[in-house]
Amino acid sequence: MPKPVPDLSPDDEHNRRLAANVCPHDWSNPTPAGRYNLVVLGGGTAGLVAAAGAAGLGARVALVERHLLGGDCLNVGCVPSKTIIRSAHAAHAIADAERFGVRTTGGIEVDFAAVMERMRRTRADISPHDSARRFAEHYGVDVFFGDARFTDRDRVDAAGCELRFVRAVIATGARAATPLIPGLAEAGFLTNDTVFDLTASPRRLAVVGGGPIGCELAQAFARLGTEVTLIEMTDRLLPRDDSDAAELVRRSLERDGVVVRTGHTLAQVTLDADGKRLALDAADGPAECRVDEILVSVGRTPNIETLDLGAAGVDHDRAGVVVDDHLRTTNRRVFASGDVCLASKFTHIADAASRIVLQNALFPFPKKRFSDLVLAWSTYTDPEVAHVGLSPADARDRGLPVETVTVGMDDVDRARADGDTEGFLKIHVDPRKGTIHGATFVCRRAGDLISEIATAIKAGLRLGDMAAVIHPYPTIAEAVRKAADQFNRRKLTPFAARLLERWFAWQRK
Repeated sequence: MPKPVPDLSPDDEHNRRLAANVCPHDWSNPTPAGRYNLVVLGGGTAGLVAAAGAAGLGARVALVERHLLGGDCLNVGCVPSKTIIRSAHAAHAIADAERFGVRTTGGIEVDFAAVMERMRRTRADISPHDSARRFAEHYGVDVFFGDARFTDRDRVDAAGCELRFVRAVIATGARAATPLIPGLAEAGFLTNDTVFDLTASPRRLAVVGGGPIGCELAQAFARLGTEVTLIEMTDRLLPRDDSDAAELVRRSLERDGVVVRTGHTLAQVTLDADGKRLALDAADGPAECRVDEILVSVGRTPNIETLDLGAAGVDHDRAGVVVDDHLRTTNRRVFASGDVCLASKFTHIADAASRIVLQNALFPFPKKRFSDLVLAWSTYTDPEVAHVGLSPADARDRGLPVETVTVGMDDVDRARADGDTEGFLKIHVDPRKGTIHGATFVCRRAGDLISEIATAIKAGLRLGDMAAVIHPYPTIAEAVRKAADQFNRRKLTPFAARLLERWFAWQRK
């Protein structure tokens, strides 16, 4: 039967084009084709990678999605947020141009509706990669739209169709968590699921949650002309990241006009003639602010409620589906991948996890482990904050010796030329062996630059070895070579220094 058209707002040509690809209104679910080698529940990044990979190897695959293929990343996550952030960068560059000797007259005008239209157009342009017809016709995947639930340890009901499987992958993702705050539901609020539906900019916006999503969107909306208040209950932003990096991000947000209130908890929301009144609790007493919209970004809730996991013998908890290091659930036939089971909820990590699932679910040997991955992530504020591997605390918890080598961006010529000297590179190493435990990069395009260090960790390179890598001059990546040179100089012991001093003195005779 034809499926209903998804509720995409606004109803324009771009969203209609998006829907035609990732949730076609005229789609008819196929007739189940016997027993599947792999049934994938969820059509976000984790599910699509698993389905395409298995089908590409020749397996018979079914993919079940209840809403939009592409999941959060395409529809309400990476793609729309980074597109809006790019517009915010453009507005900021013009506003900041005089610092570089470029004068603008008459100020700038942000057309918020045009910014959001560009986002919808870009999202629709990318959507063919995740389209139902591409997966059905190019990969040979049986694509089913509708709700899915387990009916046995090896069976799934997908929109009334029974799908039998040898293996299954739960990749249903997660959604924005909704805090139980008095008055919040009655006043109305936005999440990442709905904020990209806006066509008019709110005059005043409260962002609740100082994690990556909250910081990114707070800065973007501020640069696009909104009065933004960022509320975080802990005493700092970006609690998973380096504390010095978090402080730099805070200063950058405040320069952009964001009012940052760390150590504040949203206690109650009420409506009055002047909009939404937010009552805040803090250690130094109560406070309040008034806004027109509230964006809530306080974590993610796994999408597991309707799956009937008990029928399949799959354990779960508040964090999601329980998996071992091979990403297998308590049912040996069923694996899980992505935000539904992982603490690190990033698109690229969901992709990497599904590649592990493919190896472990479809083949007997070898068994890949999630813990063997070198994990990197980036927060796309300005400056960006990118991290890979272990922090010093992580390394010490594992009994590893650790030393940190730091290069400030004010010591990098390209950063000086660009006028972006606020930032740094920290590389955490074993001081004896020189092996790299992890690193944090804070600068423009840090998310692009961190991959060099991730590659070095994966390849087992020592930091000292990276001094021999020739970096084009001038580039920000030269900070890596500077860190390597600095580490090598530290290895020059007092005894070795005395020997060299005598050697050079003898040469002068």
